[in-house]
Amino acid sequence: MSVVHEVVDASRARERALALAALGIVFGDIGTSPLYAFREALNPEGGLVVETATVIGVASTILWSLLLVITVKYVLVVMRADAKGEGGILALTSLLGGAAGGRRKGLILLGLFGTALLYGDGAITPAISVLSAVEGLAVVSPGLESLVLPISIGLLVGLFAVQSRGTAALGSVFGRVMLVWFGVLALMGVVNIAAEPESLAAFNPVHAVRFLTTNGFPGFASLGAIFLVVTGGEALYADMGHFGRGPIAAGWFRLVMPALMLNYLGQASLLIGDPSNIANPFFLLAPGWARLPLVILATAATIIASQALISGVFSLSVQAVQLNYLPRLRVRHTSDTERGQVYLPAVNAGLLVACVLLVIGFGSSSALAAAYGVAVTATMILTTLLFARVAIERLGWPTPAVLAGAIGFGVIDLGFLAANLLKIPDGGWFPLLLGLAVFTLMTTWRTGRSLVTARMQAGGLPVETFLRDLDPAVRTVEGTAVYLYSRPGVVPPALLSNVHHFGALHERVVLLTVRMEDRAHVPPPRRLTLTPVAANGHCVDQAVITVGFRDHIDVPAVLRGSIGRPGGIDPDRASFFLGREAIKATHRPGMALWRERLFGVLLRNATEATAFFGLPAARTTTVGQVLEI
Repeated sequence: MSVVHEVVDASRARERALALAALGIVFGDIGTSPLYAFREALNPEGGLVVETATVIGVASTILWSLLLVITVKYVLVVMRADAKGEGGILALTSLLGGAAGGRRKGLILLGLFGTALLYGDGAITPAISVLSAVEGLAVVSPGLESLVLPISIGLLVGLFAVQSRGTAALGSVFGRVMLVWFGVLALMGVVNIAAEPESLAAFNPVHAVRFLTTNGFPGFASLGAIFLVVTGGEALYADMGHFGRGPIAAGWFRLVMPALMLNYLGQASLLIGDPSNIANPFFLLAPGWARLPLVILATAATIIASQALISGVFSLSVQAVQLNYLPRLRVRHTSDTERGQVYLPAVNAGLLVACVLLVIGFGSSSALAAAYGVAVTATMILTTLLFARVAIERLGWPTPAVLAGAIGFGVIDLGFLAANLLKIPDGGWFPLLLGLAVFTLMTTWRTGRSLVTARMQAGGLPVETFLRDLDPAVRTVEGTAVYLYSRPGVVPPALLSNVHHFGALHERVVLLTVRMEDRAHVPPPRRLTLTPVAANGHCVDQAVITVGFRDHIDVPAVLRGSIGRPGGIDPDRASFFLGREAIKATHRPGMALWRERLFGVLLRNATEATAFFGLPAARTTTVGQVLEI
């Protein structure tokens, strides 16, 4: 029994450790919403009067949004759909597969658009989070207001500058800092609730319904700000692969949800007691002596929240590359033990520029709040649609129950979206424009690669035919040649070019295909398969490396693992050959001419395959080919 107890204790300890780590990664976005959400919901410019009934109505709407959207929809329902343990809208899209059918293709495109919209969220979240925290300086001392923008920009520049070092060194303290943060949120809430307990009436959903039905257009418009309290829902789902559903649910129910609810109720109590505190109810929850330390803690929490989202965008980009929705990007793995810790210089630079421009252009967290939410609400609606299809087809849930749930969640999502659409003229256009741009890049790359594959297949030569018709005059040279090509069983153009121009063939030829699967990971022992192909006294090996969309691709490492097996390949004694296509845009059917030219630009600027596949540059040769599309 002692052994059983030890196993159980170890399991519980591991779950507690994961739950603590999740505080710093998963809950950063939703955990910093109290900084600005309540204030924006009752912004005097929105037309609402800050009085007891209105304050309790807003608080009730916030509480029930957390319960219905985060607790029920995401934690209890959506997180049951995973792609081999991975979550997020891109993983959810991968569960639909690539089978034919207009409706299915339409759903995949919707999922892709939802993925693209998350890039807009990735740019706005660090800007609004850091800016809202630093604005606490103006509460401490109005004379410090002029320093808010420069300090915010400096923090953002510093945050993005350290991305290349990875998050491993900071990860151990992230959870502890957020543990303190949520503890402070709860404490401030309890103190203010004790002083004005009338806010507890917000647990009655009647107040939410009354608020939304009696305040006309201002009440409806306030949903755009109230939505800010649930913007971290997609992050919960996307980070499921890092921690698992259990630790995330434990962290939510045991700490995060109670702390958030207490803090929002505390802000409601503060405003019931003195409506003038609407200027910044979060920082005014604290006594004067505690406000500067609270600004420092809030800044740390928002930096952690921003870090989590930046890391999420990096991971999302890697998944998109693996699934062939984006061109190859330079990826640096910043940890030897954690596969998910990656750094993408191009994405990092783009996010930094976007964040700094947003801070300068909007100037305050209130102005940024007007731009925040449109992209996330659209993504949440798409998640509801995709999940309904996956629940019926993959999970086998009863269709009537799934449709009833989808309609219920859809009504909530559509209500939030309609309110957020009002933000478009005031800045909501930015995440939509950025999402549309990313979506255009993704679909152009995907379609372009399909066209290139189709053009190359038209002239493909089977390996058996190549070996059977091989000219006897072709001489054999020592060594192993590994030709990377996307089509197994077909001779790579680089091999044909070498035989044609040099009249030579290596004594061992390996045709290697790297195949991406629509699952997160493939166990290393199952990644490499070797199949000999023989004809006319000649033999080549067809090798296939299979990886998941979250696996790091290192061709030499996989080949090195085959040493000692029959037909094993030593990458340190091999030469590698790659093909590189140059695209010529034409008026042939396929894509619009401007998209073909865009695809050509993307192809020219994609990371070299040598670096992407981890090949040794000194022993890798690239052979070019011009294709018309």
